[in-house]
Amino acid sequence: MTTHTLTLLDGGMSRELARIGAPFQQPEWSALAIIEAPEKVTQAHNNFIQSGANIITTNSYALVPFHIGEERFAQSAKSLAATAGHAAKDAVIQNNIGTKIAASLPPMFGSYRPDLYQADQLSRIATPLIEGLAPYADLWLIETQSLIQEALDINTLINQICNNQKPVWVAFTLEDEQPSNQATLRSGESVKDAVTAMLNAKVTGILFNCCQPEVIGHALTVTLDVLKDLQAEHVQIGAYANAFAPQTKEATANEGLDEVREDLTPLSYLEWAKKWHQQGATLIGGCCGIGPEHIAQLNHHFAPLKG
Repeated sequence: MTTHTLTLLDGGMSRELARIGAPFQQPEWSALAIIEAPEKVTQAHNNFIQSGANIITTNSYALVPFHIGEERFAQSAKSLAATAGHAAKDAVIQNNIGTKIAASLPPMFGSYRPDLYQADQLSRIATPLIEGLAPYADLWLIETQSLIQEALDINTLINQICNNQKPVWVAFTLEDEQPSNQATLRSGESVKDAVTAMLNAKVTGILFNCCQPEVIGHALTVTLDVLKDLQAEHVQIGAYANAFAPQTKEATANEGLDEVREDLTPLSYLEWAKKWHQQGATLIGGCCGIGPEHIAQLNHHFAPLKG
């Protein structure tokens, strides 16, 4: 990579919302706070900003029919996405330290389930989210992607709706139930193919998220090799792991709050982050189960390197 500075991302929103007493239940999951108590979402963002995050991610991950139902989605998806953007913007204004907002675009048909992807339904679901978030986005974060095609299709929609005006980052989730010597997405597609496709689509950041930290290092190595081969070292790479046990291919996305690994303390998570940074990752944060205390630990260590 051309730089060893670091941009610190935030952590997992759902656990933080539950911790601070925001409305939180299934099937709405983290979307319930946007619907009933957006001020709690701003509070959660504040907690991550005050822990040192340079970028916060909008609480728009669960604003899909899978969570809020088809009727509510049809009536309110765009306005709820705008509420999520506004909640993040309020936190930025309150802290007044130049924090940027990443507009989260999730897998539209459920986490970890590439088999559920419906290309003919993507625009119907993603368009109102993009339109609602656009006024608040400093960049787009297409995250927890299990399937190359869905990431490409969402990126195409962003470019069509927003005229390619803001950076697009894509974060892939990796197979971690039975990891092999070949770093793969949960679809079975290779990281090499995923990175190559993203470079062809001209995304500016490639990350790995919502999987165990143990599988990310190999994916970063593959990514760096592809960037070097294609002379694309200007593209940033990053990681934000979750604190869950491995997820099976039959997992029902966000069926309940998974148990958090006790071994991923702030100090132990820092050790993973240090390895990723040594490999060349310049975008580092946390996903599900990684809280403000983890981000604060990363900030304490990486503060001299933050750009």
